[in-house]
Amino acid sequence: MKKIEKRAIMCLLLALVLFVGLGVFCYRYITDGDDWAAYEGNRDVYAEGDLAKGALYDRNGLLLMKNSGEGTTYNESSSIRSALMHITGDSGNNVATGANRAFTDELIGYDLINGVYSLNNEGESLTMTLDANVCATAYNALNGRSGTVGVYNYKTGEIICMVSSPSYDPANPPTVPKEGSYINRFTSGTFIPGSIFKLVASAAAIENFDDAFTWTVDCTGSIDYGHGDKVTDLSVHGTVDLRKALQYSCNCYFARLSERLGPGQLEVYTEKLGLTKSVDINGIKTAKGTFDYPESGIGLAWTGIGQWHDMVNPCSMMVYMGAIANDGKAVMPYIISPSSQVGKKVKEISTSELNLKTKKMIDASTASSLKDMMANNINSTYAASIFSGLDNVCGKSGTGEAGDGDNAWFVGFIDDPANPYAFVVLVEQGGFGTSTAGTVANTVLQDIVY
Repeated sequence: MKKIEKRAIMCLLLALVLFVGLGVFCYRYITDGDDWAAYEGNRDVYAEGDLAKGALYDRNGLLLMKNSGEGTTYNESSSIRSALMHITGDSGNNVATGANRAFTDELIGYDLINGVYSLNNEGESLTMTLDANVCATAYNALNGRSGTVGVYNYKTGEIICMVSSPSYDPANPPTVPKEGSYINRFTSGTFIPGSIFKLVASAAAIENFDDAFTWTVDCTGSIDYGHGDKVTDLSVHGTVDLRKALQYSCNCYFARLSERLGPGQLEVYTEKLGLTKSVDINGIKTAKGTFDYPESGIGLAWTGIGQWHDMVNPCSMMVYMGAIANDGKAVMPYIISPSSQVGKKVKEISTSELNLKTKKMIDASTASSLKDMMANNINSTYAASIFSGLDNVCGKSGTGEAGDGDNAWFVGFIDDPANPYAFVVLVEQGGFGTSTAGTVANTVLQDIVY
């Protein structure tokens, strides 16, 4: 009788172990099944080490890239291939944001019920929000210079343009690619922002000081902090308030404003505006910006001007521009279309259908004030002729003084319900923002609008 009882207990224990093991397996299957399916040893998914399933199309149905057992084929245009290499990837999978690395699960068509099985065994075809021809325009506008261009719809979150340079034609790769070709600068890079960061200090001033618009500084062209340390301007601006300081991009004003805000408020707003956080673009995580906040002196002054140790990610700045345009609320960007209709133009989907991810960054009244000042920048300083034919462009230029040359920035948006686009342009070692990055921005926006 005792033997029977012991055997029964052993059977129960074995059954319990089996039950627990089955539970662990089911849990792992649900959480890690996609990784198992995407394992490079899976010959149903890979051919000679290369992904053999899935295809990418742009928002208008143009083929960007298609995988098969014979290899990867790309768009017939070399300009489009080069412009979108950081999205399609290359044959060696050297680009972290390339589709075969970033969107493997989506391309192989994995789901919990069917695994990677499909009737045609070709995987899934993904429709991107990108416009391939606009991306080619942006790439050509950079004209071989290192940099990036990003444009997105600040109402829906669709990224229309994402281009990084240097790049190369993945269908005809060079023996030795140019240094930095594998880096997607839009998502993975951080750069000295220069004067575009003044839009951060401006937001902090508006929301913390009752006299934000009337407080003035007498700009004499430089401020001496002793020991040979100076903040300088290109010219003497005289007595300026916030509106004129942003219009002239007055370093002396923003140096004094940085002292008034102090390191605490600068840090609060840098974080509040998402510049120290990563943006998730369909699983692609952008680089986080990094900053120091000295207690006082020349370091604090330059921090508020966008120099010192300030480093920002271009995508994060674009999202902040979208927040200013969208009454203070940032719509998070995405690159895979929810409709994913292959061979057809992306279906227009209402914002209520999209289940948008949003983040409130600043008050609506603050956004309105910044919008007004950025429109004034275009009309009064940058010469509206740069954006001839484009109505209601709001922008800010910047020159990030890096050790190997000045980085040219231009950020902003179109304040138009029919064309709700926010943008960021960076040209490394491009000199002044307006003439270099502003010209690139105009070329791309003209292509999108017209």
